[in-house]
Amino acid sequence: MRILGIDPGLDRTGWAVLEKDGAAPPRLRASGLIHTPAGARLEKRLSVIYDELAAVLKAHAPEEAAIEEVFFSKRADTQANTTHARGVILLACDKACVPIYPYNPKTIKKTISGSGSAEKRQMQRVVQLTLCLPAPLEPDDVADAAAAGLCHLRLAPFAKAVAAAREKAKC
Repeated sequence: MRILGIDPGLDRTGWAVLEKDGAAPPRLRASGLIHTPAGARLEKRLSVIYDELAAVLKAHAPEEAAIEEVFFSKRADTQANTTHARGVILLACDKACVPIYPYNPKTIKKTISGSGSAEKRQMQRVVQLTLCLPAPLEPDDVADAAAAGLCHLRLAPFAKAVAAAREKAKC
């Protein structure tokens, strides 16, 4: 299974393509950062995110995408900008026919590190160890994207089994 993990942001959107085959540990296939110019108009920045993510989707053909949900921020402008970025990310995935699975930050942290309040450095280290990488993923936006993908790889099989059982029970 090939998963695209995404950490949305208007300034920096991290992404990571993970692959897992059977019982083998997950592997990092590719990762990167979409960085938009700070002085550009909002619509230009959103266009950059859409175009670059569409290229990632085309190049790596993930089966599913895991995206971090927007958490409430004390800065309304930051939250609104992240929400805009997340919207074009969802659009790019939908246009590429890639199903999207949202996870809140606490769920990602708890699933990956065991603590819903894990620090950034701790998450980077756990992602590094889980993916057998020689160094932590940098910047933290890319590590967060990989963590979202790892979270999905761990939780999705159970969620799919529950959904299948519910469907079967309807018969």
